[in-house]
Amino acid sequence: MKNFLSRIDTLILRESAPGTIVFGVRMHSTEAENGKSVANRLKETLREMRRVAATGDSRAKIEGMERFGIRPERALGLNTPQLRTIARSTGRNQALAEALWETGIHDARILASLVGDPVTIARTTMDKWVRDFASWDVCDACCYNLFDRSPHAWSQIRKWAAKRDEFVRRAAFSTIAGLAVHDKTAGDQVFIDALPLIEKYAFDGRNFVKKAVNWALRNIGKRNEKLWPEAIECAERIREQGTPSARWIAADALRELNRAKPKTRPVRS
Repeated sequence: MKNFLSRIDTLILRESAPGTIVFGVRMHSTEAENGKSVANRLKETLREMRRVAATGDSRAKIEGMERFGIRPERALGLNTPQLRTIARSTGRNQALAEALWETGIHDARILASLVGDPVTIARTTMDKWVRDFASWDVCDACCYNLFDRSPHAWSQIRKWAAKRDEFVRRAAFSTIAGLAVHDKTAGDQVFIDALPLIEKYAFDGRNFVKKAVNWALRNIGKRNEKLWPEAIECAERIREQGTPSARWIAADALRELNRAKPKTRPVRS
């Protein structure tokens, strides 16, 4: 517990607003109380997760995950509806989300994406989480439930796309896919400006990258009538690149965009 509270102390100090002066003893007392509260919430949440997992065949669920290319080292076997139910009872709580993430439990990290606060999550936390990604489902949960709602989303996207790590790069395009669905107030230009980034990384043939690039392109094209032809033209330019991954991305996107009317609800990859 002492080490856990120390990590909470460090986090709160690092996230304090510039110019804020908080005197030592009072600050330590307040942060220790906050740390205890988070530790208690974490304990309660993990207990509830284990209780729910015990009501079903968790081993079969984990084996089912493996059939979809998900090989978690530590998992309880909870499904998405179960995690969403727990998240609704918990509410948004960024400190709890970070504590859940630190457990390293697969299900807890997906839950962290559901209870994390997109308004208060820091860029440094987002960067740390993407570096920890080891499976596509945790990656997409964070990008589609949390990161795409953050005010840092677009600046993070360009940074992550430039990284070589497969899941970090996937995170960039999964977040674009999420923004195309969830950001109802964004203008068209921000998505038009994202198309060159999609073209740039269409060469990456790694499975989890090319599928996310394709997903981002399709969701932009299906956002509205103006973006639909922009995405079609982007797909045609990608096809001209001639690499196997570019041809696959273009063919799949064109097939769906040409049969789907604009404003159709985007689908997941």
